[in-house]
Amino acid sequence: MTVKLTYYGHSTFGADVDGTKLIIDPFFAPNNPVATVTVDEVEADFILITHGHSDHIVDAVALAKRTGAQCIANFEIVGWLNNQGIDNTHPLHIGGGNSFPFGRVKMTIAHHGSGLPDGSYGGNPGGFLINFNDGTDVLFAGDTALTYDMRLIGEVGGVDLAVLPIGDNFTMGPDDAVIAAEFIKAKRVVPCHYNTWPYIEQDPNAYADKLDAIDIDCTVMDVNDSLTV
Repeated sequence: MTVKLTYYGHSTFGADVDGTKLIIDPFFAPNNPVATVTVDEVEADFILITHGHSDHIVDAVALAKRTGAQCIANFEIVGWLNNQGIDNTHPLHIGGGNSFPFGRVKMTIAHHGSGLPDGSYGGNPGGFLINFNDGTDVLFAGDTALTYDMRLIGEVGGVDLAVLPIGDNFTMGPDDAVIAAEFIKAKRVVPCHYNTWPYIEQDPNAYADKLDAIDIDCTVMDVNDSLTV
């Protein structure tokens, strides 16, 4: 079993798990100013949505309708999707998990907002801790501040890969994201949620250097780059 991760820009990722395709936080071109791929150019069997802000959910309905993918999100977002005509959904909430064909997904704490694009209530934001069937653990932290709860992930063994926001302003910045990587005991980190707009301009390579100094591997992915976890 292999997990191939593809970065589409901002906080949007794809994961190919031996042919099963996951999309995390669908935000594609032209809505996403750093993306080059449109929502019509990707396939999905599962769509995972960390929270309701438009830069994480705006293309979810179109993608789900075209592909029939199952949408995994908190209870409130699932209800909103149902109202948009998306019936293939699975609700989760903070601390809860469920097993899917590709592995087990647990929803983790994120400190942020979650209002939906139409202004309706999006419930609590979260992240996703995925234990793939081959034993690989990947954390998509979502939009979050640094939280002491991240230590709990590290205390039960850490993760093979943590996808962490570093943009500051709306999420934790690089210095806090270094601490987060230590708390989580990540073997490898991929930064996201930076350089999409002026508010969140950062130097990801400088962040990678800070992690290197404490012996944590960091992979800075260009848009459309892929890596095998």
